[in-house]
Amino acid sequence: MLSIDRGIIDAIVAHARRDHPDEACGVVAGPVGQDSPTRHIPMENAARSMTFYEFDSMEQLRVWREMDDQDEEPVVIYHSHTATEAYPSRTDISFAGEPGAHYLLVSTRDPEQAEIRSYRIADGQVTEEPVRILDPGVDQHAVQSYMFGQSPATVDYECSGR
Repeated sequence: MLSIDRGIIDAIVAHARRDHPDEACGVVAGPVGQDSPTRHIPMENAARSMTFYEFDSMEQLRVWREMDDQDEEPVVIYHSHTATEAYPSRTDISFAGEPGAHYLLVSTRDPEQAEIRSYRIADGQVTEEPVRILDPGVDQHAVQSYMFGQSPATVDYECSGR
């Protein structure tokens, strides 16, 4: 299960909406070994594509070095889908290189509601996981503006821009 602060989710969704119709991407870093995402790092989609994202290699090197210097790791790697549901494409799966990370996808296809889903991706296997929003000031039963899916249908996307 991914447990993440509401403020970070709001920042990720805002980033995805701002970059729409291109995919947005970034990282949420946290202390090594604690599975606790604490620092949102929006990154540039070097591909500038509606169907594909790619970290800028120099920015990625800088961010990964910065995390190393602060004893952090990428706890969450996120990107958006702009016209499809929040489910990893074959390309997403093939480029998932951090087996310990949560892969968070945000779909911005609906302008009124963001769809947010989280997955573990290791050795080409995708496992969806629940997302728990941490916000002690909000009633857990209050109406939320996000949609979370937990039972993905079998979907076969080919979104590679390569």
